[in-house]
Amino acid sequence: MTIIQEHRTEIRAGDIQYQVAVITRTDGGEPDRVTITVGGERTDGEPVAEGRLDLDVASVPTVAELLGTSLRTFAGGGARRRPRSRPARQGQPWSDEMDAELEARWLDGASIGDLARHFARTPGGIRARLPRVGCDPERPGNHLPTPPSLREAEEGVD
Repeated sequence: MTIIQEHRTEIRAGDIQYQVAVITRTDGGEPDRVTITVGGERTDGEPVAEGRLDLDVASVPTVAELLGTSLRTFAGGGARRRPRSRPARQGQPWSDEMDAELEARWLDGASIGDLARHFARTPGGIRARLPRVGCDPERPGNHLPTPPSLREAEEGVD
């Protein structure tokens, strides 16, 4: 039995409608070939892009990178830089225990860089989290001052 998987994408840019279709075929096992069809035409029907690639499935990642880099360079965007490795916990939620430890370490004088390394986060992530635990990211070792609207409540003044 032959199984066909197809993914289609269409996008309009100005007066041009672009289409990309990626099709894989299998005969009971893993896909071995991928067919990519690209097209684009103006509203008056004039074609501006057309083509078809037939690839061995193992070559898809390499060809995708090659096409992306080549087209970006041709379009004047230059080659995309490889992203730096991300800290292990970047973007992951903080636990109550981690918040308490962040606050304690900040009040003990740890630097933003030290905290970023310790918590496997970015320095920007640490700066953003400090106010949420009541610490002033602009004054190492200090809590945020209590805003005037809360000072009266803390002092018992209504």
